[in-house]
Amino acid sequence: MEAGSYKGTNRLIIGIVFGVITFWLFAQAMVNIVPDVQEDLGVELGALNIAISLTSLFSGMFIVVAGGLADRVGRKKVTYVGLSLSVLGSLLLVLAQGSIFLIIGRILQGLSAACIMPATIALMKAYFEGAERQRALSYWSIGSWGGSGITSFAGGAIATYMGWKWIFIFSILFALLAMILIKEVPESKADITGKFKFDFGGLGIFIITMLAINIFITQGADLGWTSLTTIILAVVSIIGVVVFVKYEASRTNALIDFQLFKNKPYTGATVSNFLLNAVAGTLIVANTYVQVGRGFTAFQSGLLSIGYLVAVLAMIRVGEKLMQKTGAKKPMIWGSAITLISVALMGLTFLSGIIYTITVFVGFILFGLGLGMYATPSTDTAVSAAPDEKVGEASGIYKMASSLGNAFGIAISATVYGTVVTVASVHTAATVGIIANVIFATVSLLSIILLVPNASKK
Repeated sequence: MEAGSYKGTNRLIIGIVFGVITFWLFAQAMVNIVPDVQEDLGVELGALNIAISLTSLFSGMFIVVAGGLADRVGRKKVTYVGLSLSVLGSLLLVLAQGSIFLIIGRILQGLSAACIMPATIALMKAYFEGAERQRALSYWSIGSWGGSGITSFAGGAIATYMGWKWIFIFSILFALLAMILIKEVPESKADITGKFKFDFGGLGIFIITMLAINIFITQGADLGWTSLTTIILAVVSIIGVVVFVKYEASRTNALIDFQLFKNKPYTGATVSNFLLNAVAGTLIVANTYVQVGRGFTAFQSGLLSIGYLVAVLAMIRVGEKLMQKTGAKKPMIWGSAITLISVALMGLTFLSGIIYTITVFVGFILFGLGLGMYATPSTDTAVSAAPDEKVGEASGIYKMASSLGNAFGIAISATVYGTVVTVASVHTAATVGIIANVIFATVSLLSIILLVPNASKK
């Protein structure tokens, strides 16, 4: 079938949702099974935290590259590459006996997500229009934001009753199903002329900078915050950011086209997306705390988040309808505010027994309500504001914000928790770790208020 005559189908939507869910199976499920993986593989907690954040970090580092390549070589091709890497990365985790396969597998899974996320958003924009595109993006958001709830619950259940490695066997099956479902979809490319020159210099600076920042965050406590190595990492991080911004501004084939950020709605959606994904650090702190500090099993901690799963799935379509009636800004503000309240509730670790359990359960429900309301208006704002010839790249930057936000949110939260727990009780450590996420949610709310104009109605 010719791409010009093809219209998006429910089969395409389901295939894409399955592809997106593979990311959450290996990204989100990991935060729920830290004690199980640590005990099974005998891996140090520091090394495990690095492995957990590597997927989001590598996704964030390469997602813009993959988005740009998808525009030029084909969005379906890049989606297939991503699904293949997902299968390979998950297989390595199934075979893991120590940290080596675990870390390599997590890196491959990050590269997989880098391919799948922007390419599938670009396919949605290419083959759906108007209200149908908003509906399709809602289901994409169900796979993405909702997928985190599904896999948090499913991961805990699978780890408790089948073993944690079965999570990645299911991930492989979802990837294979996605390949089958999108097989008949015609290829989609951007109508771009001229020779493509890749920005290897920008990519190199970006990778070095992101790795320096990540190592600084995750290893600073172990190395010593005032050690020479830590200071060097901090200096490299700061210089790297400055050099990267200046270098990219002078390039015609820049890795990140900063001209996109002249569009206020796009900037507001991307910045708030980064910060709300950073709030994912709440999950690793809350799930680890209830298991270590309150004696829950992985399955029981997963049950705590069942309300999040139901709420986020229910609210994503509601967010879509609210956006169509009020514009994108209001549901984005409401969603961020509710998320802020939900995170604050989870930090009330001084509450005893069943009262804390109920509070966290309610907190997870509100977490789902907030993120579900925010998801579609934010994604549609970012995609709609992007030029057709750069939708893959713009989607890549938007999802880079998701991945890097997730990586740094988890890394910062785990580091804060791990640092405080060495000098105070596990209860205090959990509270301080969650306060970091309250700050992320607060700044996200402010970024929407300041950057997303009321005129961005759809």
